[in-house]
Amino acid sequence: MVKKYKVDLTATERTELEQFATTGRRAADQITRARILLKADCNQPGGEWLDEEIASALDVSTTTVERMRRRFVELGLPACLKRQPGGGRKERCLDGEQEAHLVALVCSEAPTGRARWSVRLLADEMVRLGYVESVSHETVRQTLKKTSYSPGSKTAG
Repeated sequence: MVKKYKVDLTATERTELEQFATTGRRAADQITRARILLKADCNQPGGEWLDEEIASALDVSTTTVERMRRRFVELGLPACLKRQPGGGRKERCLDGEQEAHLVALVCSEAPTGRARWSVRLLADEMVRLGYVESVSHETVRQTLKKTSYSPGSKTAG
């Protein structure tokens, strides 16, 4: 099968990667990335290794090897050695001011005909009052759980 992404390292890039992988203190995943690129280089003595050979030699998956080839061709050497940003925390749905309005609603009297606020009623009321453009009842539930306010509790606040 013809490879779509060929790793073609220059002599300086190769030297840089060899030094990177063998000297200094680096994160293990960065060293592994450098070694993948060195073994995938089509200019190395003896020719490039197959993805399966690289994967078994470095104890990574073939998908990782393919991904490294693609990142090298598309983004270049510096981007290959860095960890990709991602994961991390999601952006909060409600900011502090909106949370304050939500807590104030919970502490207020329930609507006419209701004994207490439900999370769906709170979500609808937040939208109706214009505090948010849209909000899920699940977001309201999680926010109240985080702030330890329970809908319908008379002692909240």
